Amino acid sequence: MSTMITPHEDTPALARYRRMAWITLFAVYFLILVGASVRASGAGMGCPDWPTCFGSWIPPTSEAQLPANYQEIYADLGYAETEFNVVKTWIEYLNRLTGVTIGFLILLTAIYSWSVRRHDKAIATASVAAFLMVGFQGWLGSKVVSSNLQPGMITLHMLMALAIVGTLLFAVARARRGIMMAESIAGIDPRFEKWLYIVMALTVIQVTMGTQVREMVDYLNHTQGAERSSWVEALPWFFYVHRSFSAVVLFANLWLVALLVRSVGWGHTLTRFTVAMILVIGLAIVSGATLGHLGMPAFVQPMHLVGASLLFGLQFLIWMSYRHARSAQELDQTSLA
Repeated sequence: MSTMITPHEDTPALARYRRMAWITLFAVYFLILVGASVRASGAGMGCPDWPTCFGSWIPPTSEAQLPANYQEIYADLGYAETEFNVVKTWIEYLNRLTGVTIGFLILLTAIYSWSVRRHDKAIATASVAAFLMVGFQGWLGSKVVSSNLQPGMITLHMLMALAIVGTLLFAVARARRGIMMAESIAGIDPRFEKWLYIVMALTVIQVTMGTQVREMVDYLNHTQGAERSSWVEALPWFFYVHRSFSAVVLFANLWLVALLVRSVGWGHTLTRFTVAMILVIGLAIVSGATLGHLGMPAFVQPMHLVGASLLFGLQFLIWMSYRHARSAQELDQTSLA
């Protein structure tokens, strides 16, 4: 007969699960960085087929290993401009290997979640869902290749990666519920919750505009074949709105930090998460300014994308953590009544 564990309690199984889930989350963010680097370097079609690469599980290291008419073969398959480049091929192949490794880590996370299902069934449900989503993401990756890197498919692939991040963060936040319920928010500024929703809405607007900018950049690169140094001049008005709107996002989040520092202090988990969010916004702004003023250097694009992804993740974690701390406060108020 099993004993029920209250949400306030922390257990060794929960601690083990959290460690595994954090490792997996960092690995997923690393995969986002690698994927963005593949795209920025133009290596996305380094392997024109999927799941093999030039018809092999281990790609060739020289053009001599391919059939003499390999360009005709791939032209018949819809890839008219296929040209073997050993660097791009192996960059894309290593990206795929990284994705497979992440899949195994998420599988391990789902296995670890089984031991805490009696504590919180939602942890196991979210962990298993993340593993299933990785399978769907792999299928999407094949469609990205077969579509010859169509911008819409690339965006969908990226949104799916963020959905996996959100699902894992949900599970991590649930596994941290006891930790957050032990931290008092009795003195928190009543305006904090409203401002939290405001900054989350501002982030959605900013990321949406950023997605549109990225799709336009893909169009200029892959469809128009424009020189990288001319991209900024060719971008439409929403690029300039996106660039200026970053100041609004920054100051709104700085106000959120000020509310927390004044009401619960620097040591509270919510404050620490929000300060980390400001650092991430700073990274996104600096990398965005570099892209806008220095002709879109390729090595900066992955930093900007990862910054946006980290901002999404931190805000989601802050929101979940606040909800758990607030639920403990409501339970205490109910018990006193």
